This record gives sequence, structure tokens and C-alpha cells, in this order.
Amino acid sequence: MPHSSKLIVCLANSRKLAGRCVAGREWTDAGTPGEWIRPISDRKNGEVSARERQYQGGAEPRVLDVINIPTLKRLPQGFQTENWLFDPNYYWQKYGTFPLSGLARIVDSPARPLWIDGHSTLQGTNDRVSEEDTSSLSNSLSLIRVDQLTLSVFAPGEAFGNFTRRVQGMFSHLGVSYALRVTDPRYERTYLARGYGRYAIGRCFLTISLGEPYDGWCYKLIAAIIK
Repeated sequence: MPHSSKLIVCLANSRKLAGRCVAGREWTDAGTPGEWIRPISDRKNGEVSARERQYQGGAEPRVLDVINIPTLKRLPQGFQTENWLFDPNYYWQKYGTFPLSGLARIVDSPARPLWIDGHSTLQGTNDRVSEEDTSSLSNSLSLIRVDQLTLSVFAPGEAFGNFTRRVQGMFSHLGVSYALRVTDPRYERTYLARGYGRYAIGRCFLTISLGEPYDGWCYKLIAAIIK
């Protein structure tokens, strides 16, 4: 058996390079949510492979699963203070399913801004933070509730002959508008199949992640949509 482990409510199993980024809130013995946990591998970008994250029977972890993850040590990387190196020699274990009705108890409270606003890509809105500015940040994960989420499917490079489509989520949080890329694989797959357009999702919970630096910027991503 592993020397230590973390019991989490899974709040994201999002697409990352050739693997996934899994994250959730630790679940304590008292039955209350603890700190955010992001299990990472020892690869350069920390992504989790299909083999590493599967349960013993081969099933894929899903959002709201309660998962016991064998860990080796805390491994914070800059503002991504939630990172823990997991032990790849042991299976992850599913202990149950967290009720959707309980999500209101584990949203960020009081609600906090999504880090630093004011910088946008050509297609996004308040969707990135300069790498320089992240020195003042101490976290990279947030669970929020929004009254209206709209998904947009479009090809950002269409004018230049690149027809690769993207799913983007638009919402308001604490009076600020956002348009962020969706990396939730279930919603991404579903809405890419529906084709170009805008789709009203309505009220839902969103797990927002601030990714590692890339060309001087860190991007805000919708890692999970929980309706």
C-alpha cells in the first residue's frame, strides 16, 4: 500500500496535451471540503496518462467521483500550489459519488475574482494573465456557480485557412465578463459534434483552472462544466 494518499471530490478531468489534468477538493474525515488537490505526474507538464488515472477495473474517473489517490509529496510549481506528485505504482480508487446537490457547499466562499483581469486574446475575454503578474498569485483552481453559461463553437483561424474548431464558454462572474476556452472533454466532444453556433447552457457550476506559462502568458480555462 502507498505511504500516503489524498481523498478528493473530483471537480475536473480535463484535456491536457496527450493526457489529462485531474483536480478536486480534498474531503476530510469530518466530512467537509479541504484544500484543492491537483495530482500530477513527473513528466515536464505533469499531465496524467490514461493508465495512471484509471481504476483497477479500467474505468475512467468522472467528475463528482470521490477518489482516493496515492501520493508521494507536495510539489507546488509557482502559483500552482495545489500540485501533488502521485504514486504511479498504485491504482486510484473510487469511494463513491458526491451528490450534485452538495456542490453549493464547496464553491469558493466568499466568491473570489478569477485572479487578474484585463488581458484578453483576440477571441477571448479576460482569458489570460501575464506570467510576470502571476508572482502575486497563490492558487490556480476555482469552483464557481454562474447563472448563465453560453457555449460558442467556432474556428478562430478560419480567416487564415485553419478550420480547426474550438469550444468557448461565455459567462459573468462578480460583474466581470469572461470568454474562456473549454477543456472539459465531455462538453467539448458533444458541442464540436453539433457544429458552429452558440448554445445556451444556463445555470451551472464551473471549475476554472489557470494553466502553466506559455509564451509569457497563463490562460484561464473551463476545466469542467457541472450542470
